[in-house]
Amino acid sequence: MAEESLIIEGRNAVIEAFRSGKTIDKVFVLDGCQDGPVRTIVREAKKHDTILQFVTKERLDQLSETGKHQGVVAHAAAYEYAEVEDILALAKEKGEDPFIFILDNIEDPHNLGAIIRTANLAGAHGVIIPKRRAVGLTATVAKTSAGALNYTPVAKVTNLVKTMEELKEKGLWFVCADMGGETMYRLNLTGPIGLVIGNEGTGVGRLVKEECDFVASIPMKGDIDSLNASVAAGVLAYEIVRQRLN
Repeated sequence: MAEESLIIEGRNAVIEAFRSGKTIDKVFVLDGCQDGPVRTIVREAKKHDTILQFVTKERLDQLSETGKHQGVVAHAAAYEYAEVEDILALAKEKGEDPFIFILDNIEDPHNLGAIIRTANLAGAHGVIIPKRRAVGLTATVAKTSAGALNYTPVAKVTNLVKTMEELKEKGLWFVCADMGGETMYRLNLTGPIGLVIGNEGTGVGRLVKEECDFVASIPMKGDIDSLNASVAAGVLAYEIVRQRLN
């Protein structure tokens, strides 16, 4: 299932979209811009017979949804949401225990994009988001992911708790981030795992938390008591990576 046609902004995001094989219909480039990344984009556009237009900054500002286009805006086919089974199949194909991010009502597109970027770099096989009360795959998400959205499957489900129950039947277990949990360094975070990250303001919802096998806290020594959702996802994800490497 797909979202409506997508705008991709930013040099890295557009380059990675081309490299991943994504269908791009048209690229708008700032007239007179000749640096390396822009030359790469122009070359890729010509190679793929993509319509290429050199326009003014004012025109790019009109086309931009993020206000941070870096001199490049592309019109692309919508991102296709994956199925949960696609994520499990990817893990099997790689011969790895499934590693999945479960996002409980993340509403900030910058957070979602950053988490997808972290998921890709940490070797996660996919991301699961809910259909309601959460941001979808927007231009801001695509730009913030720095191209990772082209490589990391994102599934959208009606009911997170039901999906987690089904994944448990397939051998996964779940850890969520919460200040009241056990210090993450004391937990065994190996094996088939789902990392649950909660809403920016309210954290992980009660029903979702009840479905988790462990609650992990991140040690904090500063004067404030919480991390941004995407930062918390990164810290916990790389503790999972560390334990997997060992």
